[in-house]
Amino acid sequence: MRFISSLALTLLAGLPLLSAPLHAQTFREAKQDLVKLYRSQPAVTTFYCGCDIDYQGKKMSPDLASCGYEPRKQAKRAARIEWEHVVPAWEFGHQLQCWQDGGRKNCEKSSPEFNKMEGDMHNLFPAIGEVNGDRANYRFSDWNGKPDQYGQCQMLVDFKDRRVQPPKGPVRGQIARAYLYMSQQYGLRLAAQQRKLFEAWDRQYPAEGWECERNRRIGTLQGNTNPFIEKQCQ
Repeated sequence: MRFISSLALTLLAGLPLLSAPLHAQTFREAKQDLVKLYRSQPAVTTFYCGCDIDYQGKKMSPDLASCGYEPRKQAKRAARIEWEHVVPAWEFGHQLQCWQDGGRKNCEKSSPEFNKMEGDMHNLFPAIGEVNGDRANYRFSDWNGKPDQYGQCQMLVDFKDRRVQPPKGPVRGQIARAYLYMSQQYGLRLAAQQRKLFEAWDRQYPAEGWECERNRRIGTLQGNTNPFIEKQCQ
């Protein structure tokens, strides 16, 4: 009986938990995996603005002319791809003790919990660097503003009121499902108005195509899928 129990425990110990990543995933590791993932799908464009992506080895850069993007202020940063946290690191990190003790860098050094959230690939998307920087940690909203800051890119940043109006269309659904996932996965608290907005975008712009494939492939790499995408792709 003792032998059977020991054997059972050994076998169970060897099985991966479905809710846990296949390996410890830092932000740096996540970016490396995502570059490989996106290289295999050359038709995929940048988040928010829909620019084509050029690849040179491990480097990704946006083809700004392909989407009519015009830099607002930072041409150098606009010429590179950055991995955008749709749910900003500040939003899921600032309430942690490590952040209060020393900010983001301290959390990266000392908090496995923060590193898991920061490296969660379901929350990471390739964006034009300038747009990523301008978005900062501003909340998403929709006030029927006229986008005029980035050429033909329909992203609009209200620096005074610290809010962002993303382009209409599938990107809003992807934003919504990233937020709803992070809220469910890590207990991130969303204001009632924000949750209502994301639930509306989730319904209005359902997952399809690349979003479904990306979710499936991240599930293989990370060990879990986004259930808000999964249920719409079945």
